[in-house]
Amino acid sequence: MASIDCMIDTEPMAREINRISGHVVGTTTAVTAMQTAVIKAEKDAADNVCDNVNRGFYTLIRSQISQKTAKLQSEVDSHLMKLNQLKKQLLALRDRMERDYNMTSARYFKLFNALNRELKNRVQELDRPTFDFAQDETSKLSNRQTMLTGTVSVSQLESVAYSQRIMVSNLKLRASNVIDSMNRFLCQSEEQKRLSDKILLQGRAVEAHVAIPVIVSESLINENGNTSTNVIVDSTGLPNNVQMDIRNSVSGTLGDLQWTDNATNSEVAGEFSRMVADSQVSPRVKKMMEQMFASTSIQTLKKA
Repeated sequence: MASIDCMIDTEPMAREINRISGHVVGTTTAVTAMQTAVIKAEKDAADNVCDNVNRGFYTLIRSQISQKTAKLQSEVDSHLMKLNQLKKQLLALRDRMERDYNMTSARYFKLFNALNRELKNRVQELDRPTFDFAQDETSKLSNRQTMLTGTVSVSQLESVAYSQRIMVSNLKLRASNVIDSMNRFLCQSEEQKRLSDKILLQGRAVEAHVAIPVIVSESLINENGNTSTNVIVDSTGLPNNVQMDIRNSVSGTLGDLQWTDNATNSEVAGEFSRMVADSQVSPRVKKMMEQMFASTSIQTLKKA
């Protein structure tokens, strides 16, 4: 095979390659700068996204907490208003109970004082001579030494005789008064005994019919229409077993009775109007009380 020697000039190629190498270096520098910018942009974007996400999450949590706080605050305010209203009602109830208690205690205090005075007078009238003797005669007897005629320790014979006569007459008068008082006491005691024998019953007691007032009230106890019936018996002079028998007897006859509507008694209406007019409440409350009384129907028990 023949060989051919030839000379090839590589300078243009080297020159182009050198020129291309410069472009490659520039491109590499540009790529590196672009990569650095891309990385920085990605980092900035990621930081921005994280900041926005954190800000949005914080805003969401804060909004939810604010909503729950507002809701709980409203519930607390409503419960506080309800508690204040209940407090006012309880205070009003306590004041009304205190007024009722004071009024009732004053009424019973006056009643018992009057009963004590009346019983004291009656007991004294039952045995007046004994009380008169204890109050009047006993004090006189205890003071008899001061009431007797005094004598002078040193005197003449004539004055001694006269003073002794005066003393004896005074003693006779006192003794006569004591005997008369004892006689009156015994006579009055015998008269009181005869009068007691006439008043007191002898032998077996006499049977008699006595009318006892009874109040029957019926009231609603819940919203379902269930009622509660109460039988109130006057306890004056009646033992507990008799009161219980009367309640049982009245309760057994309630089935034969029925409630019927009746017109309001004029005396009851007049008394109610007077009480409303004398009360210290506001005119609006008075008007509402009169309207409620006018719209109320009164029922009484009658045989079916």
